Amino acid sequence: MTSEAPDPLPPEAELALAWSAPKVRGALSIALQLDRRLARIVGRTQEPMLGQMRLAWWREALGKPVAERPRGDAVLDGIGQHWQGREAFLAQMVDGWEVLVTAENLGPAEAESFGAGRGAFFAGLADEATAGRLSAAGRRWALADAAAGVSDPEECATLVAAGLAVASPAGRIPRALRGLAVLEALALRGLSRGGRPLMEGRGASLAALRAAIFRA
Repeated sequence: MTSEAPDPLPPEAELALAWSAPKVRGALSIALQLDRRLARIVGRTQEPMLGQMRLAWWREALGKPVAERPRGDAVLDGIGQHWQGREAFLAQMVDGWEVLVTAENLGPAEAESFGAGRGAFFAGLADEATAGRLSAAGRRWALADAAAGVSDPEECATLVAAGLAVASPAGRIPRALRGLAVLEALALRGLSRGGRPLMEGRGASLAALRAAIFRA
């Protein structure tokens, strides 16, 4: 695995980071960078076994102590700095993306598994008291973002249905993590519009602002 610089983040991710407290901004940024890296691996995979091997590299690296990991990759180094002791949440992200590599067809079960794994890092940013609330937000974001990026109408519909089916526990997202509330609100908006891009349309900024204020 060669060292790489971070990928540019999409507008909704930059907006979420801007609304996040400084103490969590680094961890959220690195998690989103890792997600972009994994998405690129999956998007370029034509042979499932090769894709699994590339994803396994990340899973194995996350399972090693920080001192034993390869150095020089901006994302992996950032994980060591911001996610030490919480790498299991990022390993679940790897597992989630692997679903898209191994699944012959993207059905409801595969979509649910993908969303749960990819969005697991939301819960890793806070304590156990809010883990359920953040897990739901993470699933919605993971599925909405994926739905906006696929070209197959049936796959898009499957991802949208899975995202809309996510039940949300009561409670508000912590103020320090209101950037996650922004991502969730934009995700719900995209899902309700049939899998449209999260920042599409003039109403996206208003939806993000409301979410940042109320964190519902």
